[in-house]
Amino acid sequence: MSANASPSGHQPTATYNSAFLKACRREPVPHTPVWFMRQAGRSLPEYLKVREGIPMLESCMRPELVTEITLQPIRRHHVDAAIYFSDIVVPLKAIGIDLDIKPGVGPVVEKPIRSRADLVQLRDLTAEDVSYVTEAIRLLTAELGGTPLIGFAGAPFTLASYLVEGGPSRTYENAKAMMYGDPELWSDLLDRLAGITAAFLKVQIEAGASAVQLFDSWAGALAPTDYRRSVLPASAKVFRAVESYGVPRIHFGVGTGELLGLMGEAGADVVGVDWRVPLDEAARRVGPGKALQGNLDPTVLFAGTEAVETKTREVLDTAAGLEGHIFNLGHGVMPSTDPDALTRLVEYVHTQTAR
Repeated sequence: MSANASPSGHQPTATYNSAFLKACRREPVPHTPVWFMRQAGRSLPEYLKVREGIPMLESCMRPELVTEITLQPIRRHHVDAAIYFSDIVVPLKAIGIDLDIKPGVGPVVEKPIRSRADLVQLRDLTAEDVSYVTEAIRLLTAELGGTPLIGFAGAPFTLASYLVEGGPSRTYENAKAMMYGDPELWSDLLDRLAGITAAFLKVQIEAGASAVQLFDSWAGALAPTDYRRSVLPASAKVFRAVESYGVPRIHFGVGTGELLGLMGEAGADVVGVDWRVPLDEAARRVGPGKALQGNLDPTVLFAGTEAVETKTREVLDTAAGLEGHIFNLGHGVMPSTDPDALTRLVEYVHTQTAR
């Protein structure tokens, strides 16, 4: 039974009635649930301490370390959900792609995919390839009890962009050149990545994740027509592949205000919204039948408690009429954020929205 399922004749699982999963299902909640993207990360001194001297990809493959890092923001901030500590390139590394995460740069691919012959690098992902993920999630769910765990993966477009560019990019010139110039190759690339991504999410769900989030970090670089034609089919394939598990599916991208409706069409139950679009307007663009997640500007946390509360109140007010709302930042926690500001923010949202 999935963490979101409550079949007739069975008792709900420990997380089923959590505020987070209720909000995902657009049901009444005791308070607006809160979690933060990158809540387990460089803003926490305890994270920096346990990660000291351990490369990023290696840290993602140590179940006990993953468990500790994932739990740290739960202990400190009392957020309503945990997010599995990993990186979007982990499944690519697991199938043998020669890549590394270089400090100050990000993922760097040794042999970028630029031709059909290069697709041979992308074999299917199996549960055995990421056995450390299964082990870590089992450890985590035992510790988390009634707190849901969110599994995650990078969306096919964002993964393809890394693979084609060879690393981070501001222009995506090679990826877009393939998308426009060789649409058949591009489609085949994204289709393979959709299969890998779906397999990675299935491993997490089967191990005990209560929800999953698909990060399309770079989708904001696309025009809506290009997204619909060249990206949406692959993302939709991922969401369809995990639909039968019954766990909420969240879709998030940065700078995707013009794509919100399409991202909802891809099959998510919850659409993440960055800070550029007010939540009431986002709801209009997404349409009915979806919960929304977001959307405080992460930089507000540097402005002092009064400013944080004022801007948070604005977010909550614009979310007042939504079918379901999960409070989050409009992007990840910035590394230099004061952890105490996050703790105060969680308490403020809980207090202000208590039913």
